[in-house]
Amino acid sequence: MNKIINNHKTIFSLLVFGLFLLSSCSTGRQPVSVSSKYPPKASYPPKANYPKPYKVFGKWYQPIPDSKGYRERGIASWYGKDFHGKKTSNGEIYNMHDMTAAHKTLPLGTIVKVLNLDNNKEITLRINDRGPFVSKRIIDLSYEAAKRIGIVGPGTCSVEVATIGQEVKSEKDRVAPIDYYSGNFTFQVGSYADKSNAETLKAKLNEKYKNAHIAIINDGNRILYRVRVGLCSNLEDTAKYEKILAEDGYADVFTVAE
Repeated sequence: MNKIINNHKTIFSLLVFGLFLLSSCSTGRQPVSVSSKYPPKASYPPKANYPKPYKVFGKWYQPIPDSKGYRERGIASWYGKDFHGKKTSNGEIYNMHDMTAAHKTLPLGTIVKVLNLDNNKEITLRINDRGPFVSKRIIDLSYEAAKRIGIVGPGTCSVEVATIGQEVKSEKDRVAPIDYYSGNFTFQVGSYADKSNAETLKAKLNEKYKNAHIAIINDGNRILYRVRVGLCSNLEDTAKYEKILAEDGYADVFTVAE
């Protein structure tokens, strides 16, 4: 009798286990968690019109859809013959003698100016690759670009990178830059996570400058309050306005397009 009961228990356990397997595999694949597909700081799903994020050396990067108003200071490096003849991120073949560069998040095809802050040499080039994936470096220049700006020997230098335009295909299938020199330009002098700090700076700026305002930015992870002031209609005048603000103590000021 005990043997029959034990047999029944065994059969019942096998049936339960079998039903568990069927319910677990009925979709044909295991569910994939959202965090395995997107970077932890990206929105879920990513914002509309944003390019797909990508992962390098265990770290996620989110390319931006629009490079207008971009300006950044940091370290530039260069890459040469080890990558010559290999594919770049936009599918082109890397030519170390072309005026190109790699950037982690700017749209591929962005045209930028790169100013060597150590010797004041300036070049214009096109972003066609991703990188550099080294801490504190913001752009990786081709050998030709590095030679013209004077960093082949030292290997790195302090630079300022600023957007000029974005390459587009014309009717004749030629590359032409979008005009980033005209439009509505203002000047960012501070960015805060605390709204009250932003309001304090805005009130101070409002005593001396026109168009002091706060731009509220949600990057998908937090809300930032960016304090801006002034208004120019062309990029030529922005350098003068930036200089005035810098001399007035706002050393981190930079131009943005609104």
